[in-house]
Amino acid sequence: MPEYEFVDVHVPRGVSRREATRLLTDHAEYGHWELDRLTLLRDGSRRVRLRRRIIRQVRATW
Repeated sequence: MPEYEFVDVHVPRGVSRREATRLLTDHAEYGHWELDRLTLLRDGSRRVRLRRRIIRQVRATW
């Protein structure tokens, strides 16, 4: 089963949908993150959980 690392991003209420999309797109393109969960909070802000796969490499023994 693959292992993932997670990061939580808080998007305040005043941020437009277009700006939030641009922020998440930048995370996806440059940090190789993908969307895991998006939660709309009661105050109108969004809590976004991003994940990326952890790639473990086995050391070569010569």
